[in-house]
Amino acid sequence: MKIYATITVIGKDKTGVIARITNYLFEQKANIEALEEQVTRGQFSMILQASWEQEQLDRAGMESGLEAVGQQLGMETSIMFTEPGRLQRMGILVTKESHCLEAILRAVAQKELETEPVVVVSNRPELRPLAEGAGLPFEQIEWEDRTRAEEQAIRVLQKHGADFVTLARFMKILSPNFVWRYKNKIINIHPSLLPSFPGPQAYRQAYEHGVKIIGVTAHFVSMHLDEGPIIAQSAFETRPNMTLREIVAEGQRLEAATLLKAIQLYLAKRLDVYWGVVKEV
Repeated sequence: MKIYATITVIGKDKTGVIARITNYLFEQKANIEALEEQVTRGQFSMILQASWEQEQLDRAGMESGLEAVGQQLGMETSIMFTEPGRLQRMGILVTKESHCLEAILRAVAQKELETEPVVVVSNRPELRPLAEGAGLPFEQIEWEDRTRAEEQAIRVLQKHGADFVTLARFMKILSPNFVWRYKNKIINIHPSLLPSFPGPQAYRQAYEHGVKIIGVTAHFVSMHLDEGPIIAQSAFETRPNMTLREIVAEGQRLEAATLLKAIQLYLAKRLDVYWGVVKEV
């Protein structure tokens, strides 16, 4: 039986990083399944998928050795092993709107989502009772300084072993530094039919433009705001004289349902991202 792991390497761009990491993995009898790297404004980022035959893996030695290689390179490294048969662990980021978090917790309790929520992270306190009432740890992080806040959030997600992240109406923009650590593993719900009406006031923009069909989009988060690969979309027709409040209420119902659909597709391993487009397989 094979054991799989995802390795992340991030730091200031320099020559020889890929060669040093891959050589180390070769020495550790790893098979490299996939590798993706990029440089953004002088920042090097690499995600690597590796596998081992069970009897050939020294997990503790692999972890400590990778950390040592990272220190020699001046790079931040992390490794997350995938245990066969284990439910995927989900970290949830929220702000103050409860409808998406409520839908996720209800779906998990009713076994409609085959995942293990491990922590709820928020920049506000409002949803603490909802999270703790479901038996989940709630971590509030002040978000005035985005760099510091993201560092805290990453530490919390790593401490709880989150395999992927769901933004259940989390109203903060994540930096490339955060997104890369969970590339194609951060699922967001946006209140418009992207690419129309990006940004935080999508319902109001749709209302003011008098559009006849309004919708929501579940997508993977990318380096660019509200432009990530689309997973699922839903829409409804507006009625004559429909108020903004009524539009928001109908939209929020769709947000919860569409976000759940996207998470289900992700967990079923039916999604593949090819050149920025999600292909359902």
